[in-house]
Amino acid sequence: MSYEPHPIPTSQVSLSAELVQLAERLAENAHEIWATRRLAEGWTYGPARDDAAKRHPDLVAYAELPESERQYDRTIVTETLKALLALGYRIEKT
Repeated sequence: MSYEPHPIPTSQVSLSAELVQLAERLAENAHEIWATRRLAEGWTYGPARDDAAKRHPDLVAYAELPESERQYDRTIVTETLKALLALGYRIEKT
């Protein structure tokens, strides 16, 4: 079986400075949700990932994550916001 992804085209969409700030906050929140779930499943911090022992090096505050991990969260959130805009939605603070 072959899989070819077809994400919503977002290359022509740019985010305002306000939405870039929102993306950062949402990326942090996504990490908090992930960490909350892991902790509830019995995972703890460990310097290296160990699935059998349920240890993970990313069970730290968002600000303490390696830049590569923060960038992963930012990319997911940024592309989601851009997809919403590409689909014709408006994002505005009330």
